[in-house]
Amino acid sequence: MTGLFDAVFSRGRAAEAVSGRAWLDALLRFEGALAEAAADVGALDPEAARAVAAAIEGGGFDLGAAADSAAAIGNPVAGVVDALRERVPARHRHAVHFGATSQDAMDTAMMLVAKEAIRRLHHDYRRCISAAGSFKDRYPDLEMNGRTLLQQAEPVSFGGAAETWAVILANARKSKAHLEYRLSYSGPGGVGATRDPLAGDRYRIAARLGELLGLDAAWAWIHTDRTPVVQIGSVAAAMAGACGKVAVDVILLSQNEIGEVSEGRPGGSTSMPHKRNPVAATCARACAARTPGLVATLFAAMPQELQRSPGLWHSEWETLSDLLRLTGSAAAWLRESLQGLQVHPDVMERNLREAEG
Repeated sequence: MTGLFDAVFSRGRAAEAVSGRAWLDALLRFEGALAEAAADVGALDPEAARAVAAAIEGGGFDLGAAADSAAAIGNPVAGVVDALRERVPARHRHAVHFGATSQDAMDTAMMLVAKEAIRRLHHDYRRCISAAGSFKDRYPDLEMNGRTLLQQAEPVSFGGAAETWAVILANARKSKAHLEYRLSYSGPGGVGATRDPLAGDRYRIAARLGELLGLDAAWAWIHTDRTPVVQIGSVAAAMAGACGKVAVDVILLSQNEIGEVSEGRPGGSTSMPHKRNPVAATCARACAARTPGLVATLFAAMPQELQRSPGLWHSEWETLSDLLRLTGSAAAWLRESLQGLQVHPDVMERNLREAEG
């Protein structure tokens, strides 16, 4: 971690999956799989595809140089492709970026990055659900004040309240099963020409490329269909929102005036030594609070012009990465909060008696 705020906002396992290095690796993975797919369907000499694969396996690709190259055409693909071609024997360089566009590479890399990030953040998220659900078995009959509109209401069981946390978290996760991670590859008609010598092979290349990368090739050629991007972003935002709801409940119940729960590792204060702040829940809420604006940006990028947008698909790369990183961090922080949460039955009983009075 190098950023001043990374310890708060890049805590989860998803952070590494959306890093610049992960993006570069995904771009190279696309290029390698593309050459392999073209060779598999007979559009490329297998020896050329192997040369591309060997160049990628050799490594040594400079992340900084790839990043700097983005200024030339608005994305880093040209720099990555040039670096790859330099490592491939001259007679096989035609196999690099075979029949592809920059958007093919960037969109596919984005799907690869997102798929891995979702898988990683799910690790912490699943444990949040488990930790929340465990309180039902540990405290099935422990009564506490229910609170509606932040006012004392009818008593509820703490186990039941925590089970509600688990249900909210699980419901937000359910739509994950329906995510589509879609391949991008220029369709018949090629990269812009009306007569494309690869037209007969593009369907087969795309189908094989989808198999190699584990992506859906059904809509591989519709560059301006951004449904998969907003779908992934919406699922992440829902999961982050669920984490934020549970986190704010922990924060409220941890107040001195209520004190019914406390975190196992509370944070202190730079000026007030008596403070025992619910830091994990606080950070989870902070991560979740940043996600609505990011998913709004993804929706704002949907009306892309004609066959390729100038600027809107560019706006998605860091936006989706940030959204997945923050959701993963929210889940990681909430996991820490719930797994170490201390419950105070005596305080709950005292608060109930005072409410009855």
